[in-house]
Amino acid sequence: MKTKIYVETSIPSFYYETRADAEMIARRGWTRQFWDNLSQNYFLVTSLAVLDELNNGDYPKKEKCLELMEKLPLVSIEPEIAAIVQAYIHHKIMPGNPLGDALHLALASFHKCDFLLTWNCKHLANANKFGHIRIVNSLLDLHNPLLVTPLELLGGNE
Repeated sequence: MKTKIYVETSIPSFYYETRADAEMIARRGWTRQFWDNLSQNYFLVTSLAVLDELNNGDYPKKEKCLELMEKLPLVSIEPEIAAIVQAYIHHKIMPGNPLGDALHLALASFHKCDFLLTWNCKHLANANKFGHIRIVNSLLDLHNPLLVTPLELLGGNE
């Protein structure tokens, strides 16, 4: 069985990133290298929350970002997800916007994804939060997905 990865909004955004500073060029390159060369080795999923975020933005390459995600299966947003999101916000794991990062983490945790793939290194792929997330997910009897960037997956799934 393939490793299941929840793909968060920042991934298609960085695939089509247009900023020219070195960090943005590097992230775009790593994202494309993962997506084009390795993503077929994984079972990628996303959610309506990601599609809504991509749809609601005003940015270049919006249609291309949506096209990149259109073939991915969608995980369902079950009623239990709202309580998980509120627990993350209550325990100060994620910022107070229930339609943002807390929702992505809740979906990846609830649906037992092995990884949550993101470039959001402030709220999601932040090693300073991993222990706190693990504790709260354990209290909620939830799976703990690894929160990673495309760069961390470039070694493949050996």
